[in-house]
Amino acid sequence: MRVLVTTAAEKPHFLGLVPLAWALRSAGHEVVVASQPELAGAVSAAGLPFAPVGRDHGFWRMMRAYSLLGVLEKDTPPFGMADAPEHEVTWDYLIEGYRRVVPHWWRMVNDSMADDLVDLCRTWKPDLVVWGSVSFAGAVAARACGAAHVRYIWGADIFARMRGLFLERSAERPVHSREDPLGEWLSGLAARYGVEFDEELVVGQATIDQVPDVLRIPVDDRLGVRYLGMRFVPYNGRAVVPDWLRERPEGRRLCLTLGTSATDRFGGYTLPLGEVLEALGQVDAEVVATVPLKARQDLGTVPSNVRLVDYVPLHALAATSTATINHGGWGSVLTGLAAGLPQAILASWFDNPMLARRLSALGAALDVPVARATPELLADSARRVLEDEELGRGARRIAAGIRSRPAPGELTVELERLAERRGSVRAGAATGDPRPSER
Repeated sequence: MRVLVTTAAEKPHFLGLVPLAWALRSAGHEVVVASQPELAGAVSAAGLPFAPVGRDHGFWRMMRAYSLLGVLEKDTPPFGMADAPEHEVTWDYLIEGYRRVVPHWWRMVNDSMADDLVDLCRTWKPDLVVWGSVSFAGAVAARACGAAHVRYIWGADIFARMRGLFLERSAERPVHSREDPLGEWLSGLAARYGVEFDEELVVGQATIDQVPDVLRIPVDDRLGVRYLGMRFVPYNGRAVVPDWLRERPEGRRLCLTLGTSATDRFGGYTLPLGEVLEALGQVDAEVVATVPLKARQDLGTVPSNVRLVDYVPLHALAATSTATINHGGWGSVLTGLAAGLPQAILASWFDNPMLARRLSALGAALDVPVARATPELLADSARRVLEDEELGRGARRIAAGIRSRPAPGELTVELERLAERRGSVRAGAATGDPRPSER
């Protein structure tokens, strides 16, 4: 079958899709990745065919502007309360959040590629479209060409969770006072291509979920979300594993990674990196810190136990480490969990604080909010994750749950069935036969 994989041009989001894309190719299927032109380098480096669609979005230019103005909030409506008890999530909170994210995030990353994406689907005619969590244009394009489509989520399903609560709160209000920014935008987008809006465009015909069961959050049944569980397989991009990383060190090793978005998108870290490294110099462990060359210019001399590296494959570093300090991104955290590593998480925004809270409650990580993360506190946290056996046992329990899930190659069979069912319906519609045709 033909499979189109599409996501907005965000490298971390694409990297998470690569193991599945290659599993599909290895199973003999034709796979093409479609996104804005900015993603071409990352896709080519992964060895996958790339189809540029539309123009690059301006989301991060807007985010940097808001950051400079100091208006970014730690609580990100409507997702900052994604793991809160249902009764605490109000209509006012939800509607304010949708008023923000729809025009200033989802429209920006979808509208700029929708026309070209629909054209690509109508001409290339994929059997299946796999679309990233908020790449709703992929669902619209699939519906426009009659393909099956599945949503791929990078972490806990905060999007379906809050959508379900939104629909519930909306139903409780008088009809004249209801408002649905997502439905209104997506209805208009879909109508341009002769597609009617329904909630399937929001959650897909199925959802590929790589999150361990203990980290999942409840989702309203009214959405009809069908989850396809898949094992998390780390992929960090094209890389060379250096000699020193091919075996475990004699002593303890601490991995320090604060994410790529801090430097790639915002131009720097939220913490004084030099002071952090100086404090970690007092910890009895080798500290491997992934710091891009452009972020090292003002560091000067670092402690003797600190190894600065521009880039190493995180899964290889995790495999030889004792513990990790990271920013709370799902890719970094799941990579550490897959290796059974206890973590100190410096979560600052979006769903990262939620992930840190949940892992802390499970006894697998320390939740260290950025607002109070002094270098001294980080050094104390480093000692705890290196030495606390309970944290280690908690992380290894979650690692076992990750390993128990089906590998991406096993999931391809289910995706083939989904595409075949959709293809049968499409063939019946084309011939005027209401019954599914047999292949």
